[in-house]
Amino acid sequence: MRSSNEIKQQILNIATSDPRIKAVLLNGSRANDNVAPDPYQDFDLVFVVQELAPFLADHTWTSIFGKKILWQLPDEMSFGAEEAKDGFTYLTVFEDGHRIDLTLFPVDKLHQSFERDSLTKVWLDKEGHFGDMPPASEADYLIRRPSVKEFQDICNEFWWVCPYVAKALAREEIIHTKEIMEGPVRQMFHRILEIYVGVQTDFTVAVGKGLRFIQPYLSESEYAQILLTYPNHEKQNIRECLERMMVLFSTYAQAVAQSLTFSYNLEEEMGSKTVLHMILSV
Repeated sequence: MRSSNEIKQQILNIATSDPRIKAVLLNGSRANDNVAPDPYQDFDLVFVVQELAPFLADHTWTSIFGKKILWQLPDEMSFGAEEAKDGFTYLTVFEDGHRIDLTLFPVDKLHQSFERDSLTKVWLDKEGHFGDMPPASEADYLIRRPSVKEFQDICNEFWWVCPYVAKALAREEIIHTKEIMEGPVRQMFHRILEIYVGVQTDFTVAVGKGLRFIQPYLSESEYAQILLTYPNHEKQNIRECLERMMVLFSTYAQAVAQSLTFSYNLEEEMGSKTVLHMILSV
């Protein structure tokens, strides 16, 4: 298996020798000095190129990075690409297990639509387009302090959708039940957890996508209780996990409200619980 340094050198050799490639940027976790390296990190790269067409004419050129065993072209798929964009992305896993997520971006669009990411390291810059790039940081990913309305909307959505789980459970539609619970209910639960950590850290940390880095900011007990909100397929277990999640959401939301001097709508919570128990008691 190639080492990370070998992959980096290979990428730089390719880019340096190809006049069509003007710059190479590294994004993502490998650009984040606060993330401990592990064997599963992808190489999230941007190649700034003279133009896209020569590369897109034949996608097999990406084999220069190694033998491909799995790949995806998200910009050519029938789902997922919601709007046209100036770049083009290749997602590729190679036979030694390394994954490269490479976006090509035309140099003539840099000043129009290129969005700079705070987690970026400049690996190569032939024409000085990124001379003013600040050191890579988590600035774009720090937990954001919510507005009063955002906080109230998160609470309202959580308490509004909890009875949906009860209704699907009462109908014994287990797949639908879990979709709701792990969809809108879980999303709002995660939002309040993230804000809670933000409050505890004065909004100076990032917890990553899917709260992947949140554990160090919670006590062992808190983390263990959160894990107990993930149910299996059994009706009673789903109900217990939902009720456990509701208790935790209320606890964290009220703690956030107190810290940020927001009001918390306890009547809304009680109404949701009443509806839920009415459904499940039939």
